[in-house]
Parts: sequence; C-alpha cells; structure tokens
Amino acid sequence: MHILIDLRLLTKGGATGIEEYTTQLVGHLLTLDQKNKYTLFYNGLRKAPLPREWLERSNTSLVDRHIPNKLFDLLNRFNLPKLDAIAKSDAIFSPHFNIISRDSEIPHVMTFHDLSFIHHPEFFPMRKKFWHWLQKYQDRAKRASRIIAVSEFTKWDLVECLSIKPEKIVTIYSGIQNELKPMPRKSQGRPFMLYLGAIEPRKNVSAAIRAFNILKTSSKFRDWQFVIAGNFGWLYQDVLKESEQSPYRDDIRFIGKIHPSDRVFIYNLAELFIYPSFFEGFGFPPLEAQACGIPVVASDRTSLPEILGDSALLVNPWKIDDIVSAAQSIVFNPGERERLISAGFENVKRFNWVKTASKTLEVLTATR
Repeated sequence: MHILIDLRLLTKGGATGIEEYTTQLVGHLLTLDQKNKYTLFYNGLRKAPLPREWLERSNTSLVDRHIPNKLFDLLNRFNLPKLDAIAKSDAIFSPHFNIISRDSEIPHVMTFHDLSFIHHPEFFPMRKKFWHWLQKYQDRAKRASRIIAVSEFTKWDLVECLSIKPEKIVTIYSGIQNELKPMPRKSQGRPFMLYLGAIEPRKNVSAAIRAFNILKTSSKFRDWQFVIAGNFGWLYQDVLKESEQSPYRDDIRFIGKIHPSDRVFIYNLAELFIYPSFFEGFGFPPLEAQACGIPVVASDRTSLPEILGDSALLVNPWKIDDIVSAAQSIVFNPGERERLISAGFENVKRFNWVKTASKTLEVLTATR
C-alpha cells in the first residue's frame, strides 16, 4: 500500500502539541512499518528540515514543493492544485485538518485535535479565523474516509458540532516520549512552579499569575518563583500586563521556547506544574510533567479529566481560589504530593507512541 502524509504543518519548526503529535507519530510509524510505501508531502518557501532518518528509509520518498503555503491554502479552497497530479497514492493522511485535494477519489484519513476555535472564537486573532475558514474543516471532515480523534472528548465534540457520524471516528490517544522521566534531584536554587506551553488566551496563564500572587502571601511560598516556558502565541498581551502589574513580578520569569530535548530538565527542576487551560483536545504538558515525577494542578474542563483522571488535582479554571487551594494542598501536605506523583507515574503508562502508531497504521491500511 502507498500512503501519502501531508507534513506542511512542520515547516515552521515549532513545538506546539500538533507539531509534537506529527513528529512523534510519523517517526514511530516509519520505524514500525517496513512493508508499506510512504510519500512525504512537504511544501513552503522556507521550511525547517525534516528528520534525516525519515528520508533515508528505502520505503520513503519526498515530494518537496515551494509554493507559499498561504497561497496553497487559498488555491486549495477551490480544489487546486489536485494532489492526485502531484503524487499517486492509495491513501492520504493529514495529521491536522488542512487536507488537500478536496474532491480527490483517494481515501483520506485526518486527525482532529480540538474544536476550540468553534467554542471560543474570542481566543483567536483574525488571521487564524481566516485560516480556519480557508480549510473548510466541516466539509473536509464529512468527506474524509476516517477521522482520528485524540480523545473521546474530541470525538464527541466532532459528532455534536460538525454532525459527523460516530462510527466514522476512531479515538487514538497520543503518546509520551520515553526521554521524559525523573532525574536525580540535586540541591538547587529557589523552588518554582512551572507552566509550559503556548502563551495565548486559551491557556489561561493570566489566572495562574493571579493565583501565584495569592500564594506568595503565604510564608511557605515566600521564596517561590513562577517560571513560564513556551513561545508567545497570539493575543498574549494580557498575560504580560498581568505579570507587569503583579507585586511579585520580579519572581515571575518568562524563559521562552524550550527545545524538546531540554524539556526533561525544566520539568525535573520544578516543584509543581500548573495548567489551568480553558480548552484542550488532549493535553501534552501535564502528562509530560507527570512522567518526570512532578505533581500537577490542571483544569477540570474538556479533555483533561479524561486524560488525567484522579492523578492530578483538577480545578475550575475560572476560580482563582480553587487553583490556589490545589497548589497549597500539594505544598502543605507531603502525603498528597507523594500520592499525586505515584498516580502520575501510573497514569502516563496509558500513553505510548508505539501503540499510537500501531493503531494509526490499522486505520490507514483499512481505508483501501
């Protein structure tokens, strides 16, 4: 079987959850499957390099085009250019819903990560809203042969919001990198709580800063810092404003993008991980923190209760006092801290990239 994978979302070389999903899944898929033939479709004027090991496999080829992706998306809305003319294949896989060749007779499999842009359009700038419009996501979801949802929450959101038949959707959880694990804890400087992820309205980082302000009034938290790691996404100005207005702004540190290979170190240095996101289709960072032995406070909304269960303290992201109480419970109660660490280790055993790749391959090869 010949499978074409659309890799355009990797061109910027970012580290978002969707890019993490694509990089890990494709890498494991190519390692797992030596039988089928793969074509990797890559396009854009400026592109981050793909992993060399992907291109060195005897059953893998690359179709590399140099059309500006914004123009490509616009042409694609009118079904141009046709992918059938670019590369022959038996199935097309898109790790995101920016499918190409809408009217193609080639079976399509696409992954949906979340529908936050439908539920909370106020969290997105106009350029992102325009991109979603270009993709004709509902039309393409209905035309797809199968849809992969990264959580049961996302599956049923697709059913309710886009009127997709549930039997067309298969839930396949993402995995966690094996490199994320506990490291020997050495004496360090001041303790800190950590947020890692994109800095944008959906992630609710402002609420975490307000909670930190309250926590700092306690003697137990007097020496603590709040480390905020990750790229500035869009509409992040309110987060900066919240930090600048904090009486403890000198203890709030923005450290920018963390290279994937360095995430294990920042997680292991933290005492507490906080993730009060309003909307998640899956939620990598809380699981990554758990894999490193760090107790987690997270939102009780959307997919996070499904992914975390009782292995984290789940709070109402709209209630600052709930976030504060959960953090205090972990710091003031060593028994609760140890319970969460142990429960976290058990929880992350459910998420494995080899299992994700194997189940995805089953879906792809069943589309003939």
